[in-house]
Amino acid sequence: MSAWLRPAPPPRTDPALTAPQRRALWVEITIVLLITFGLSGLSGLLSLAESLLTPGSLAEQTVALNVPRASHPLLDLARQLLGVVRLLAWGALGLYLLWRSGLGPRAIGFGRPVVRPDVTQGVGLAALIGIPGLALYLAAQAVGANLTVAPSTIDDHWWRLPVLVLWAIANSGAEEILVVAYLLSRLRRLGWGENSSLLASALLRGSYHLYQGFGGGVGNVVMGLVFGRYWQKTNRLWPLVIAHALIDAVAFVGYAALRGRVGWIP
Repeated sequence: MSAWLRPAPPPRTDPALTAPQRRALWVEITIVLLITFGLSGLSGLLSLAESLLTPGSLAEQTVALNVPRASHPLLDLARQLLGVVRLLAWGALGLYLLWRSGLGPRAIGFGRPVVRPDVTQGVGLAALIGIPGLALYLAAQAVGANLTVAPSTIDDHWWRLPVLVLWAIANSGAEEILVVAYLLSRLRRLGWGENSSLLASALLRGSYHLYQGFGGGVGNVVMGLVFGRYWQKTNRLWPLVIAHALIDAVAFVGYAALRGRVGWIP
């Protein structure tokens, strides 16, 4: 039986939270999200509002995902790596808090990877999300509902491609640990149903992509629904991290390699 069809793991039988424990857990969630992707979601909303207030359609505006961070190449490299470390630290924070509450990496499907099934399922999920996602982006951009996205405007330094791959890995690790494993686990502990917590996770994922426009927001809500449900049913996080890293790496590196050689790439 495939992992997707396998029944969801039984819910934890932890004792009910007391009122102070519930408040403490909500405070923890709020702080974590304000430090990480919740604040990014609010920033995404403001960016979308600014784009809507700018004369012209959204498609006439361009947003870059990976940009130079300094004028000197080595300083730029150092700042790029600091950004990667920050994302990895966000993911580590989520893992630590879950571990402190009794959910170690193995309990959330992030222990030792099972290479063949994890990679196979990760590639399958990447294709399931990446190909329709590209079509949705092109359609949304064509009707003026999305900004023109430039995955990278980093100059052609010797370190550009390795750094773009590191960004892809850091993005995937931080997002899947915090937005899927951490948030869904915490909401489950608070007594939320699987569907309501899944929707909250997906909406959070969509919110911090709204700077790309409505297409980016909707596409990532769909990705959040698929990825979150996969985790709820299989309790495996590695395939999600692998899939997300592949999607981002193909977008970042492919754009850098094909820009100026393919007509429809801005």
